[in-house]
Amino acid sequence: MVVGPRLGEDAAVIDIGPNYLVAKTDPVTFTADHIGWYAVNINANDIATLGARPRWFLAALLLPEKGASLPLVRGIFRDILRACRPLRVTLCGGHTEITHGLDRPILVGQMLGEVAKSKLVRKESQRPGDLVLLTRGIAIEGTAILAREKRDALARRLPAQTLRRAQRLLYRPGISVLREAMLALRHAEIHAMHDPTEGGLASGLYELAQAGGVGLRIWKDQVPILEETRSFSEILRFDPFGLIASGALLVVASPRSAPNLLRAYARHGVRAAIIGEVRKAAEGIRVIQNRRSTPLRIPPRDEIARLLEE
Repeated sequence: MVVGPRLGEDAAVIDIGPNYLVAKTDPVTFTADHIGWYAVNINANDIATLGARPRWFLAALLLPEKGASLPLVRGIFRDILRACRPLRVTLCGGHTEITHGLDRPILVGQMLGEVAKSKLVRKESQRPGDLVLLTRGIAIEGTAILAREKRDALARRLPAQTLRRAQRLLYRPGISVLREAMLALRHAEIHAMHDPTEGGLASGLYELAQAGGVGLRIWKDQVPILEETRSFSEILRFDPFGLIASGALLVVASPRSAPNLLRAYARHGVRAAIIGEVRKAAEGIRVIQNRRSTPLRIPPRDEIARLLEE
């Protein structure tokens, strides 16, 4: 075992000879809409952050006793295959059953990938002075979910076209970060990558620092936040930093190579910004705003879990 279970690491790395096998599993629980698309992409993302290519996907689909139907199952697997195709991932197995006590479908995905031993990205490689980049902005996944699950509340304050645009975030720009991860590996000296998911950017930064044994200094005003996310946060009253954020990628690059990576992202139409720097572990994680430094606030739970309960 090269990388095993620990805080901040979302996939296992196993030595299988000439290459490393990277294994990941993650369920989709916050929504029942397009769960096949979510499951493939969120599992592939964690493979990509280690510098690996996702290759094979397995799906364990649990269906409620009420509402289970052939069209429902076909729709879920259609979404799975649509998500696998552009990533060149093979759906190679899994399990489907009707489960007592569920009120909606739950899909647990498992992704397997491979990486050459010399190409594995380890979060322990981070060192003080490295720069932290964020691609696209926050929070693509959470905003797309809220546009569907809280549509009625949002429609009273926002135009229909804004809600439609937010719903399409799932596909444009989408929640896959594989392309951004591969670009980073080609154009910069990369010391860590991490995709912020549950708990949003705040939890993603905490996990990144814990796995690397480092501190962070984050410049809050430099963090790109989607326009739709800002609008939703004002209406529904949540902190964008704590909203599930698949679709963004945290990249830790050497200060020498970070500008080249920004230029490469710009050439490929990827929005990206330098949002902070790596510090010594003793400094902790500090957020700088208006020249004021405060400790990073870690949300007790993802904002979307709270919002969906209300």
